[in-house]
Amino acid sequence: MASEYSLPIVLEKIYENQLALEAALMELVLLTEQQGHEAVGENARVALERIGENAGFIKQGLARLISKEKD
Repeated sequence: MASEYSLPIVLEKIYENQLALEAALMELVLLTEQQGHEAVGENARVALERIGENAGFIKQGLARLISKEKD
């Protein structure tokens, strides 16, 4: 069994935080765009796109770490 603070578990918690921040940023983007600040919203959407791209990479890396830890 993995230690409470093993690398895969710590990285999983960071990944979960990233998803929470992504959701919070999206809420702020929607509010900002509703207030007529389309340029600001577009800039933030670019950041959200990067977060989404990196999320897949992080998830794959976590899966590999976890599978190696089980071996």
